[in-house]
Amino acid sequence: MAGNSSDPSGNKTANILINHDFCSGLNSWHLNNCNGYVISAETGTQGGTSMKSDGNYAVITDRKECWQGLEQDITDRISIGSTYTVSACVGVSGLSQGHSDVLATLKLEYHNSATSYLFIGRTSVNKDSWEKLEGTFSLSTMPDRVIFYLEGPAPGVDLLIRSVEINCSSSNNNVNHEIDFMATSTGCVSAGDDNIIINPQFDDGLNNWSGRGCKIMLHDSMNGGKIVPKSGKFFASATERTQNWNGIQQEITGRVQRKLAYEVTALVRIFGNNVSTADVRATLWVQTPDLREQYIGIASVQATDKDWVTMQGKFLLNGSPSKVVLYLEGPPPSTDILLNNLVLKHAAKTPPSTPPDVKNVAFGVNIIENSSLADNTNGWFPLGNCTLSVKTGSPHIIPPMARDSLGPHELLSGRYILVTNRTQTWMGPAQVITDKVKLFVTYQVSAWVRIRSGASGPQNVNVALGVDNQWVNGGQTEVYDDMWHEIGGSFRIEKQPSKVMVYVQGPASGVDLMVAGLQIFPVDRHARFRYLKIQTDKIRKRDVILKFSGLDSGSYANTSVQVRQTQNDFPIGSCISRTNIDNEDFVDFMAKHFNWAVFGNELKWYWTEPQQGNLNYKDADDLLTLCQKHKIQTRGHCIFWEVDGTVQQWVKSLNNNDLMTAVQNRLNGLLTRYKGKFSHYDVNNEMLHGSFYQDRLGKDIRANMFKTANQLDPSATLFVNDYHVEDGCDTKSCPDKYIHHILDLQEQGAPVGGIGIQGHIDSPIGPVVSSSLDKLGVLGLPIWFTELDLFMSRDNAHLVNAEGDINEAGKRFLALKQEWLSHSRGHVDEQGQYNFRGFHGTYNVQVVTPTKKISKTFVLDKGDSPLVVSIDL
Repeated sequence: MAGNSSDPSGNKTANILINHDFCSGLNSWHLNNCNGYVISAETGTQGGTSMKSDGNYAVITDRKECWQGLEQDITDRISIGSTYTVSACVGVSGLSQGHSDVLATLKLEYHNSATSYLFIGRTSVNKDSWEKLEGTFSLSTMPDRVIFYLEGPAPGVDLLIRSVEINCSSSNNNVNHEIDFMATSTGCVSAGDDNIIINPQFDDGLNNWSGRGCKIMLHDSMNGGKIVPKSGKFFASATERTQNWNGIQQEITGRVQRKLAYEVTALVRIFGNNVSTADVRATLWVQTPDLREQYIGIASVQATDKDWVTMQGKFLLNGSPSKVVLYLEGPPPSTDILLNNLVLKHAAKTPPSTPPDVKNVAFGVNIIENSSLADNTNGWFPLGNCTLSVKTGSPHIIPPMARDSLGPHELLSGRYILVTNRTQTWMGPAQVITDKVKLFVTYQVSAWVRIRSGASGPQNVNVALGVDNQWVNGGQTEVYDDMWHEIGGSFRIEKQPSKVMVYVQGPASGVDLMVAGLQIFPVDRHARFRYLKIQTDKIRKRDVILKFSGLDSGSYANTSVQVRQTQNDFPIGSCISRTNIDNEDFVDFMAKHFNWAVFGNELKWYWTEPQQGNLNYKDADDLLTLCQKHKIQTRGHCIFWEVDGTVQQWVKSLNNNDLMTAVQNRLNGLLTRYKGKFSHYDVNNEMLHGSFYQDRLGKDIRANMFKTANQLDPSATLFVNDYHVEDGCDTKSCPDKYIHHILDLQEQGAPVGGIGIQGHIDSPIGPVVSSSLDKLGVLGLPIWFTELDLFMSRDNAHLVNAEGDINEAGKRFLALKQEWLSHSRGHVDEQGQYNFRGFHGTYNVQVVTPTKKISKTFVLDKGDSPLVVSIDL
């Protein structure tokens, strides 16, 4: 993200500005009461602005004052006594004649005195040319906040910025400005290879270490010499532990820097109390200046009493803590935690992963051998002692989800495998497909399945894959009658296996299974994207007619129109937590790129009332205030959570009468406090996967929760919310069961206003997801993906890395955001109109006639007929 340059002596110095060349859009930059966008070298002209450039450049527009421009907070990247050189490549657009000045300025903010401004440099810029702006600055005192910004052209003139660099040309004797050190108010904090832990291998005894609620001891061996250090000469034990959180700790206050990622590595084991294995966790206790406490989980490992194991994890501090303690905890009381060494270093940045090199993929081609069974059971084998035979009478048509992916396709053979003599649920037909599966390719699974009559109750049928010793779910369905049922799913393999076997399993022992037309084929996601772009143009866009009046027809050809969409109204949100918002970079990214938010845990009952009567709404209040400030709409997640494991112990311990009172108090307290502030509520989370409140208080409680919530806050849309509804891999929450569940609530009078699909999808397949959505669509309720992610299966699915740089996933997300904005420019036609088609959202139109310039804002809502916007010139 940061650039590099060389000083006159040839030494390479670091550019302290993040995203200096706008390769990540406007990330890390802030628009000062104006608007802006980035033109890439590939896209060229946008919004009427065109300047020759071999790289990206930012366009700062809608400027109404000279001081409006582009800024970046550099507080944490500079220090007193050092001299910094500034170099920027700048231009202007919209200048009718002459030249305009561009200035570089520092804004210095102090808590106890007035804000001041420091002039850095100035350059004079002509139309259609790039000029270099240079200057230097040095600070003798450290303000509370230092903001660098570019300003200057007259109002209405666009400011163009191609690249900006701020380099340390000289430093004082106390501060090192290389990348591996960061300046703070407490001095230089190591961000390089030095271990931040003092006395990490106990060579200095137990100095700098202490017990957290227990005693610590130093050893060179234990247990009659059976336990010795793996490295060094000593190890420590946390002993006489009476609580799980007791352990060994070291205070690291002043040795770690906010907004830097750190990595912890420790050698640990356990001893005593007849415990052979237990979780050992590394945890960070943080106290904020306002005395708020935070516990940050760093790492966890299954430790044993047999040998030392390595525990690793990472953390990042968003805020500026007053106290930080790193400690180990976890095993049951009376079990000792042993620590051989502990290393805490600045985490090396993970290089971007190389895009997978996938070649020669036969998209849409079935990799199952003898799928049609034309060659009897050749290619198949029975898994277990069951018996396979071929029969006729199965469907000839391809299952609908596969048909959506494959398009026109030959009919199935009508033959099926009959599996008899099944004595275990896992028995069924199988094939080894190791050599046919390619890494990093998403495969769709499709088949018809059926069971013979006589089964007692519904039966689960599953297409499974054995990938070495790991079970992978290829799709599930519930079969409850003597009919053929579609089964569909997907999978993706990212590590080279030694063996891959596919098999069909599930029904109870003794139940005969029938399988027809099993297909596993790779899906072409690029073809899907092309299809979705066509659908998007139809559904998410609308024609617009700008109709001009008050203008002589002879001036039409000389009247230019520039249309720029400032906001797409499609709701895109993100999960946020209280610790996130202490990081101004996170807040800036969130406010720029999302218009909805949901709180991670801060609104859940176990967070707002961990002990009975001990209410904590401060974290939720802080998050809500931030969202309101940035005009971000919020979802209330969640009022209740039906899964037993998420319910507080004090709630579980109540008798039924007191539980009913506690439920009513929760509804009254939450919905009254936040009346009108949350647009949505997930009323009782994951009712398809849990039943705590229903089991305790009866079936009516679920509908009554909806009714009471609606009475307390009629403005909020009330949602059901559950997972694995859309991906075909969970029979508890298939679309049919979700529909039945919602209809059941509505029949009891519950005002269900929306359907929440959590979207925890491991290997998304468009037709599989669309099929589920189409089924749910019959209810006529809005359907929202409420927790969409890929984190459960992929480590690199986040958008921004820990220290703020946007990764490949983030760049694709920002590119999609730009793709979903409609811009257009041209001239008024001979009918006095200007026509275009654009995404729904907010637009700004600038009209330049031979004598005047007019600006107008309008909103493009959904609609079938063109929107006519009248503009009087």
